Amino acid sequence: MKQDYFIVVLAHSFHGRLRRLHIPHKALYILLALAVIGGFSVMGMVSSYARMAWKVSNYNSLQQQFETLRERYARLQKSAHQTNEQLATLQVFATEVSLAYGVKRQLEGPPDISGEAPLLPSYRDTLEQYNFLKSASISRGFRKYPRLWQANVRPSLWPIHGRLMSSFGLRTDPFSGEGAFHPGVDLSAEVGTPIKATADGVVVHAEYAGNYGRLIIVDHGGIQTYYAHLSRIDVIAGQEVRRAQAIGASGASGRVTAPHLHYEVRQGGNPINPYIFLARSAGGEAPAGKDLPF
Repeated sequence: MKQDYFIVVLAHSFHGRLRRLHIPHKALYILLALAVIGGFSVMGMVSSYARMAWKVSNYNSLQQQFETLRERYARLQKSAHQTNEQLATLQVFATEVSLAYGVKRQLEGPPDISGEAPLLPSYRDTLEQYNFLKSASISRGFRKYPRLWQANVRPSLWPIHGRLMSSFGLRTDPFSGEGAFHPGVDLSAEVGTPIKATADGVVVHAEYAGNYGRLIIVDHGGIQTYYAHLSRIDVIAGQEVRRAQAIGASGASGRVTAPHLHYEVRQGGNPINPYIFLARSAGGEAPAGKDLPF
């Protein structure tokens, strides 16, 4: 006869009595199944803990590498900025020296290109060169201490009064239709409207610059202001300017869809929102258009 249970015999060591326990097959199978499930559960928890510990260790390693790379990038950015400043200074010196000592400028092209344009400068060219040499001479003589007498070196003036066409930050590029970062503000103005310097400073750039068109950059000692898309430039590199001084005229040069002034403020070479300066402007009311801050 088939039995559906196991018999376990227990012998008492003192009395010598025997006890028989009947354990059903199902109970034993359930016990074994629970033991197997428990073993798998313990193994799963140990494996999960090991993976978590490995991920934490890997994250800490990546975090340390990221901090190292960020510090290295900051040092490289600082070095590049210093190099650019030195190159700009050397370019100004080279221009001044070449003009001051009359270095000959040769026309590029075929030998008969001299018939295309006069070799001798006109009266206007001579006058412009004289003004440049005079300004360059003053700049060379007083280059070391202009910061001592420049009192208004923080931008605190609207460069022009016009409608706010585009604000600082993310916007839709008018040419590509895609999202793009706008490093300044665009103020509408008719071609030829005078542009004012927003603070005392020294002009470090005054010429055509690609998408910016005719561009003037004024250094105020740690802070620089950009005036782009001009129709006319009335200052030269190395010239010292005062707040509210006219430095050029608005226009539509460079990459534009309509005449306006593109105005930027940069600190340490990085664009910052001009609103923090323009909101406390002493040069009148903010331009109409969008609500501020922009």
